[in-house]
Amino acid sequence: MNNLIIQNAAQVVTCSGFSGKHGKEMSDLQVIENGSVVVTDGLISHILKADESIPVNKQDYEILNATGKALLPGFVDPHTHFVFGGYREEEFSWRMRGDSYMDIMKRGGGIVNTTRATREATEEELFELGRQRLDAMMRLGITTVEGKSGYGLNRETELKQLRVMRRLNENHPVDIVPTYMGAHATPAEWKGREDAFIDFQINEMFPLVAKEGLAEAVDIFCEKGVFSIEQSRRYLTAAREHGFKLKMHADEIAPLGGAELAAELRCLSADHLLQASDEGIRTMAERGVVATLLPLTAFSLREKYARGREMIDAGCMVALATDFNPGSSFSASVPLLFALACIYMQLTPGEAVAALTINSAAAIDRADRIGSIDIGKQGDLVLLQFPSYKFLPYHVGMNCVETVIKRGEIV
Repeated sequence: MNNLIIQNAAQVVTCSGFSGKHGKEMSDLQVIENGSVVVTDGLISHILKADESIPVNKQDYEILNATGKALLPGFVDPHTHFVFGGYREEEFSWRMRGDSYMDIMKRGGGIVNTTRATREATEEELFELGRQRLDAMMRLGITTVEGKSGYGLNRETELKQLRVMRRLNENHPVDIVPTYMGAHATPAEWKGREDAFIDFQINEMFPLVAKEGLAEAVDIFCEKGVFSIEQSRRYLTAAREHGFKLKMHADEIAPLGGAELAAELRCLSADHLLQASDEGIRTMAERGVVATLLPLTAFSLREKYARGREMIDAGCMVALATDFNPGSSFSASVPLLFALACIYMQLTPGEAVAALTINSAAAIDRADRIGSIDIGKQGDLVLLQFPSYKFLPYHVGMNCVETVIKRGEIV
């Protein structure tokens, strides 16, 4: 019985809406002071103001006293690579001495390094590592996470990653939204035959992944030295024909025009965007493409941050994500994410909250069921130890989450 009453919260930060918030709308969190929320059979059934009585039989519900604490929607992380084998701590030290991300890739490091370890790992090993990582994310308030494949780059390992995510989704409280990223890099056995590798993805992998129902979306690393605009267009267009939603790693390292391509194809989201052009930002805003920004990655790589402030001012729907992965962002730190977004990307605390709840839900096409405190939505909530959501960036690097609730159950 997932029946729960969260009573007398100092703030109920609803982030209300059934689609993402664009531009200035991101500041409108629709906060209820001293409110209560009722979750019945795992779904939000009542949202009450201070003077409204609770219209259910309390004997049928667990009651959580939230006096002096803020209640928010569960955080949604719409960009991670959390199923992988091996680590790349040595590469971190190389970056600290000045080696670039692309230089490390050319030496056989980067994604290809993790590919070797992930190919060698058993499904059970990947499952246990994934479970541990989800536990850590959940303690930070993440209740739904997108997980990408892309560390197999061959038939067997890509399918293994996706099957591990399916098993974890069935066995862990955190919901997992799977994305197929077969075009994350070109493996050694395909070097010099990048177009043929894209053909392999289109002709062999897309039908397999679609037949097993292993992914909802596809993604590609559209980047100088990785996959070109034309290769990305061909890959994504074919993916749509197989019924997949479209996502992109775009304009992270070089201003290639990935944001413009995402707008052209009306992708669900374009992610990274450190080098996105003014035109790319404008067209994403016009076409409703979610701009998913990953400040932990810029921080770890010592790169300039994406222009979050300008994107919001241009009317974009901006989301935030951790990009948890073993190379460029070995962190799922929600506290640091909030601090970086506000301090260095100039989001307001309210905009940052919208970006990690309703807008991040939109980035994985879930805004109709999670990401806000609205009647009928899943009872995924976080209770802070403080009375205001503004403590999230203010309490720098510290976890403000006291209680995590998933489908009305305290987890």
